[in-house]
This record gives sequence, C-alpha cells and structure tokens, in this order.
Amino acid sequence: MVTRQGRRTPVRVRRQRSAGDVLAGIGALVLLAALMAGVPFALLTIFGSPLPDHVPSASDLTHKVGPGSLIAILVVLVWLAWIQLAACVVVEVYAGIRGVGVPARVPLAGGTQSLVHRLVVAALLLFTATTAIMPALSGGGLSQRPPVVQMQPQSQEFHHIPEAPERPAAAPAAENLAAHPAEKAATTKIYRVHPPEGRHHESLWEIAEKCLGEGRRYNEIYSLNKGHIQPDGTRLTIASLIRPGWILEMPADAKHAQVIPTKDLHDYFKHGHAVPDAPARPSPAPPTAPKPTPPAQQTPPPQQAPPQQAPPTQQAPPSHQAPPTHQPPTHEAPPTQPPASQAPPAVPRPSAPQTPAPQHTEPKTPAPETPAPEKSETAQPPAHDGGTERPTGETGGTFDVSWPHGLAAASLLAAGVLGALGRRRRTQMWNRAFGHMIVRPEGAAAEAERALRIGADDDAARLLDLGLRHMSKSMAAGGRALPTIYGVHLGHGSLDLWIAPADRNPPAPWQAFDDGQVWRLSADALPGLEASDLVDVLAPYPGLVSIGTNDNGRILVDLEAAHGLIALRGPEDIRRAVLSAVALELATNRWSDHMRITLVGFDAELGEGLAEIAPDRVRSVPTLEDALPELEGRSEEVRQALAASGVDSVLTGRCRGVFGEAWMPHYLIMADQPPEREADRLVALARTGTRMAAGYLVPGDVQGATWTWDADAAGRLQAGVLGFDVEAQLVGDDDYRGVFELFRTAARLEPVELPGLAGGEEPPTAQQSSVEVRLLGPIEVEAPGPMDESRRELCTELLVYLAAHPEGVHPTVLSGAVWPRGVSTGVRDACVARVSDWLGRDARGRPNLYYDDRGRIRLGSEVRVDLNVFRWLIWRSAAEPASETAYMAYALDLVRGPLLADRPRGRYAWLADHDLEFEAPARVIDVAHRLVVLRLEEGDPRGAVSAARAGLRLAPEDEGLWRDLLRATHATGDVAQVQVAVDELRGRVGRDPLFDGLQPETEALVEELLPDWHHVGSR
Repeated sequence: MVTRQGRRTPVRVRRQRSAGDVLAGIGALVLLAALMAGVPFALLTIFGSPLPDHVPSASDLTHKVGPGSLIAILVVLVWLAWIQLAACVVVEVYAGIRGVGVPARVPLAGGTQSLVHRLVVAALLLFTATTAIMPALSGGGLSQRPPVVQMQPQSQEFHHIPEAPERPAAAPAAENLAAHPAEKAATTKIYRVHPPEGRHHESLWEIAEKCLGEGRRYNEIYSLNKGHIQPDGTRLTIASLIRPGWILEMPADAKHAQVIPTKDLHDYFKHGHAVPDAPARPSPAPPTAPKPTPPAQQTPPPQQAPPQQAPPTQQAPPSHQAPPTHQPPTHEAPPTQPPASQAPPAVPRPSAPQTPAPQHTEPKTPAPETPAPEKSETAQPPAHDGGTERPTGETGGTFDVSWPHGLAAASLLAAGVLGALGRRRRTQMWNRAFGHMIVRPEGAAAEAERALRIGADDDAARLLDLGLRHMSKSMAAGGRALPTIYGVHLGHGSLDLWIAPADRNPPAPWQAFDDGQVWRLSADALPGLEASDLVDVLAPYPGLVSIGTNDNGRILVDLEAAHGLIALRGPEDIRRAVLSAVALELATNRWSDHMRITLVGFDAELGEGLAEIAPDRVRSVPTLEDALPELEGRSEEVRQALAASGVDSVLTGRCRGVFGEAWMPHYLIMADQPPEREADRLVALARTGTRMAAGYLVPGDVQGATWTWDADAAGRLQAGVLGFDVEAQLVGDDDYRGVFELFRTAARLEPVELPGLAGGEEPPTAQQSSVEVRLLGPIEVEAPGPMDESRRELCTELLVYLAAHPEGVHPTVLSGAVWPRGVSTGVRDACVARVSDWLGRDARGRPNLYYDDRGRIRLGSEVRVDLNVFRWLIWRSAAEPASETAYMAYALDLVRGPLLADRPRGRYAWLADHDLEFEAPARVIDVAHRLVVLRLEEGDPRGAVSAARAGLRLAPEDEGLWRDLLRATHATGDVAQVQVAVDELRGRVGRDPLFDGLQPETEALVEELLPDWHHVGSR
C-alpha cells in the first residue's frame, strides 16, 4: 500500500514454514547460543577472566616468554574474535528486526558477518508468521555470493524454485521534470534497489528496462553511479553487481524514480536515509492484438485489365496490353495469394520481456506444474521464404527487440548485403598487420548486422542464382529461347517461375506445373548445381527483385518484363521504404552481374550510402533531367547491339553469351514523382514494346505507366495486373543508416591489436576431458549425456555461446543472444538445464555446466574447447621459442574448416557483436603464415605446404595464404602442382558473382612462377 506522503509500507505475505525451515531455524538458534554464551562461558571456566590481576608494567615486555604467555596471547585473540562475532550478531539482528535494509558492515568481518547473516536469517524465521523482514535479510549486501541450491546426489536433474509473486505497484513519483524544465538542474532522480523477491534480484538491465524503456541503456545508469559510495560503504565497480538498498542516480528521462534536491544527493548516497522504496515492478499487461484491417480494394484502370489468354508468342504484349494473371499451379504448387480477409494487421512495437538473472548455483528447470510450451523453446528462425516474421513469445505476447525488423524480414536482401560485406571484410583482412584483426562494428552497425544474420537466406539466394543460370545454360545447349518471366515465388523448399507463354518442357531438373505456366526447381537440386560450371554464364534475369511476401513465401517480379514504366502509388513513407529496399537488393544481389542503377531525387545520405556499398553499380543524381541523357544513350546502344548481333531479344543474347556487355541492364529508381514534361519523355523512352535491358520504377500516379502498384499504410502491396497481394518488403531510413555505418566500419583499413593471450594452465587433453566442443571447422560436440535431435541446434548454439565466453555469461545476456526475439525465463532455464544434462559431470562428480558465485553460467574445467586449446598453444609457442614450430603445428592440426561452419540459418546472430569471427581467422592466418616462413627457412617446403593448406581450411579466400601456398609449392620443385594450385585459386575466387580480380601481389607472383598464366578476368 502507499501512504498519503507517497511512502510505501511493507506488504506482508503469508509464507508457510516447511519442516526444513523449522529445523534450520532451531539449528541456527542452537549454534548462535553456543557461540554467544558457550564460548565466553568456556573461556571463563577454563582460563579465567581475560582482565589482568595487576597493572601492566614495562617489565612485562622484557621477561622470558614461556608456554603460559603464549596461551594467554591465544586466549586474548579468541576473546577478540568473539567480540567481533558478537558485534556481527547485534548488527544483523537489528537489521532484521527493524528492516533497515542493508546491515552495517563490521570492520574486518567479511566472512564472519556473512556466516552470522545466514544464521540470523534462519533463526528469525522461527519468530515471525510473515515475510515482511525477509527482504532486508535475504538481500544480504555483505556477500557477493547468491544463495546456493543444493542438488540431490542421486539425480542430475536441477530443481526450479518458483519466483515469488510480484509486489503491488506503487504510485509513480509526482514530480515530472519534463513538465518543469526550470527544476531540472535543481533536482535529481534516484532509484533505490529493491530487496530480492524470492530468488529474483534486480539488475541494472531490468532497472533500465523499467525506468528508461530500454534495457540496453543500463550503461547510462552505470556511468552515473560508478565509484559512488553507497549506504553500506561499498562502491559500484561492476555493472552486473548491484546490492539491495543501494541508491542509484538516474538519467533525467527516467520514470518510476524519486525526485530529490540535487544538493541532498550526496547525503542519500552516504546514508540512504529517508529514501522510500521505488515503485514496484508493474505487472505486465496482456498484449492486445490490433484488429485486422482488410486491404483496400484496388480497381485497375481499363488499360490494365488482364487479357483472357496468354499471348501466342514469346514476346511480351504491347504497352496497352497487360501480361496474363497467373494462378498458382494446381498440382503440388503452393498458393500465392492469401484471402483479402487474412491481411495481417500492423503490429505495434511491444516492450521486451523481463528475464531476471537466476541467483542460485545450479541450472534450474521449470516447475512441473507450469511447464513452458516446447514450441517456443526452439525459437525457430524465419522460414527461408524470408517473410516478415513478428517476434512472438510462448504466451502469445510480443517482444521488443533492438535489431531492425525490416532487414530481418528481407531474406534475399540480407543475404546479398552480407555477401557484399564479406567481400569488404576480406579486403580489410588483406590490409591488416601481423598480430592485428579488423575493426568490429558497434552500436547501430552491430544491430543491423544482427538483423541481417537473423534474416539472411543464402541457400535461397544461391538456389535462385544457380537455378536461373543453369536453366539458361541448358536452354542455350538445346537451341531454345529463354521464356519471359513475370513473377517468381520462392517458397518452402522450391523455386517457382511464372512464364509466358506456357511451356510444358522445362530443362532438367526443372519441372512443369499448371500446363506449363509454372516451372519449378526443388531446393533438393541445389547440391547438384555446381557454381564452377556456371562461372561464364550471364545472369539471364538480373531485374528480378523482391516486392514482398505472402503466407507461402517470397514474391519477386522482373522489372524488365514490364517493357515500360512501373508506377508505385501510396503514402510517401511507405513508397520510400519500398523503393529503398528495391535499390539495396538490386545493388547487392548475387543473381545479377554488372548493372547500372541510377537513383534520382534520393537524399544524399541514401544515395551516397548505396554508392559506398556498391560503387560499381550505383549512381545518384538530383533530378531526372540529369539522368535522361545516359538512359537514352544506353537504350540506343542496346538497339544497335541487337541489330549487330543478330539475336532476336536481350534474353537470347544473354543466353548465348554474345555481346555480353551489351546486355548489361540499367535501372532507374526515383524518390519523387517526375514533373509532367520529364515524365512524358521518360514514358516515351520506356515504352519500347520489347525487352531493352532496362527497368523504370517511379512513385506516384504517372500517366502512361505500363504497370501500377499500390501500397497502403498497413504495408500491403498490390501488384495490379500481376495479381500479387503481398506484405511489402520495407526497409526504413533508420535501418539503412545502420547498414551504411556497417559498411563504413568495413571500409576502415586500420586494424586493431589482437587481444592478449592469458596462458595459464594447460587445457585438458582429449583423454582428460569429459566434453569436447570444436569450433575451428564444422561445429562438433562430444558429450556423454542424451540430447533430443529436435533440440540439438538450439542447445548447440547455447553451448557455443558459453564456449565463446569462458569468463561466464549472465543469464539475461544469454537470453538476448540466443533468443534475440525474446524468451521467457522458464524456457531459457529449461534449455540451460537440458544442456547441463547433455554435458554431464566431470571426474570429480561436479557438473560441467554451473552457476558461479556471481550468478554467471560457466563451463567446467573438463570441457575442452578447441579454440581455447589453440590459443594456449600459441601462447606457449611465444613463451618457448625453441619449440615454436612444434606448438604451431599442433595448433594448426586443430583447424578442420571454416570457423563455425555448417551453422543453421537464422542462428548465431550474436556473432555480429563478438570478437570470435574477427579474432580466430586472424590468429589462424598469422600462425599459418609464420609456420610457412619457419619451415621454408628450415628447408622443409612440404611442411610449409601443409601449414598453408591448414590455414586455408579456415580462411579459404585469404590471398596471402594462397601466395604462401604457391611459394611453398614452387619450393618443392613440382611445377605441375603449382599449376594445380593456381587453377584451384582461380576456381575458388571465380565463384563470387561480383569478383573483380586477384590482388596485384597475387597476379605478380603467379606471373613470376608461371609466365604462361593468363589473368583471371572478371565476368
């Protein structure tokens, strides 16, 4: 309850004492009585009074010391220890009975006062029927160790202690600094850390989440209070460790905090007097789902009415005739249009779940009476269609996550951006110094990368890219023309093409459905599509771009198939988000080769940012008048190429690979509706009636547009006569800023030093370890316990995260990393307990996964992580120069492939803001290079070849290691093997669709070793 003065009075909650509580209390009373009365009684009975029977003199300091003097000294020391113990008992009993919060600290009595604290807590429970005094006692504040939950020796199961019920919410502070800005300088907001509720202790993250609306702002609270002396005499030195009763200064915009005069702030920190408890945690209100809003029915203009039958020829219909509206195939093909009534509503951004850290020493499982639904524990990533997946929890609520939703929902866009980012980072790696690593992104850039990693579907992008190139190659081999594609459906496990005219004979492994109107490629065919066989095949449909998703997958359309202008109508912010997403996907996708994208009217930030991401593809101009001359010139070049080559269409030219550069597409994307005069000129340029390797996408209602798309405020997009009604792919300005900052970070060539190696004791050998975790290659875990295969991926990620953090992980941090969409405490703890069962116990019977005394989850000493062993071996190689070669060779033997290879899609997004992917490759490359140099100096070229090959297993695209391999191979005298290595290098780097040639140093070395070698040309 709340008094009239706004002070909060204790709320007494009945607590049934168990037999264990009673026995513990009686035992504590007996022990306290023995210590307080028994010790002095025994001392007085055996040794008499400690007071001397005469006044001490100087001679007492010089006489001979015998056994009696030593005993007297020891008796005095025991009396002093007893006096300290008695002081601790008095302080703890006073604090417990009066409820003053944190007990005063007795000097030099850390361990003694901690023991007395536990005894007093147990004893006082016998004399009260309520738990009103428990917050003051169980908070402790004296020991940093949380209460220990003992585990039954006959079982490996961990027991869950249900959390205490929430306290009633108190009235908010009456003062409001926002309403009284003049008082801002004269007042300060403070927050008093609550005593624990059951086994739940507050953390800075939770306080920031409650008072500032965002848990990630805990650093602001930490910065304001770091080093301040608290009422119990201690200081805040570690952000993860706060104590009940502490007074925290809060930022000015904090809610649920008390406002005090700034001049009194020092007294509050020093004494903590007259500070009422801050408002209790409000009970979370159940989320209310917004009412679905059906999309507005759009009536296409008369010129967009779909014809009754497909055109008889392969050429697209003229501008006044719309392409046919294709229905999904009738056999085994997924539907592509949801009913209008199923349009998903706009979902507001909810608040993130509170996941307080457990304060016991063993992992726990949910109580049997409240099991967590298993479907939420798996935290499945978005399906590979890339549809917009709203983050949901197991109770039907929604969570607020910090990563950008638009980027996470754009699966193909995310895959393309990550591919371009990877190429940029390879350049960073090539420019780094020995012993350094590239710069890791932070802040908004790291959040953008997390979102990209969550949503990216590289397998779907490869299926689209390789499948279309393979189809083009097969059609060319059979002397057939490529079909016109109006739409693409990328669904669960398949790729569907809507083609016109219908053709029942697609090339294998494609299959025909719906009387040949749909060609399908199964995802199972992807392993059989060799990228090396398609290096010289031009991308047949570079204008394919995602417009959104429906219930069954992602929808793409071909901008070139319009044979004219595409107009996008709708609210300005939605239009901008759609057009920006189209531009970014075009600039980074892998199913295109060289292209030109002209952005008109976009602000400098977007235009310059896209130009930084894809400088060879993107050009930004302020007005359409500036762009038209180049567009008109390009159109004339295509006409001349068609006439000179003798091919009947751009598609045929790409399919046969003649005049390759002539078919390079040029796409125009405008931010604002063009002026009428320039719009007429653009319409005349675009309406060619045939494919001209060009596409034009402009906003607004433009007279003469071939296709008109409509986007509404709810984010739905209707593609007019194409018949697609989808949830539009939207990427907002804030999302783009994070992506641009990510690439700016990747453009920084100044490296940072690798973190130091701690060394320490030798890690356990394979024979000594009970659990082995391998990260330097495909992820492998060898553990004695059982593991359900359906849960293996999630449990493996949790284990890898712990292996990457040998210092331990706070449970709240673990939740945000492994479950970025949010997870309940029960589900998280169930997964932790499952991993603990999987890892089992070490040779001494201790669990291989446990909570330490700071509440962090850690791996045991017998868990062997190959990366930790690698680091230790490198540390030993530096400490023992005479054995450097041997230690480095042992370290490289641990490398089996690329770091964390074969990890599933949508997981391990936490790698974006962790050093693992930046440190491990740098260390492996440096060690491999150093070992190559040492072995060449020792006259062992074959050993040098092995070292280079070992480094390339983890970093197969590092040209520095390829140069080491070429030098070492040449030193063996086997010229044929040098040619094999060069061909291998060419085949590997040539798989990148945006590959722009070898480094000059690599080309020069190859020319020196193989004078007849020809330069690797880019596509």
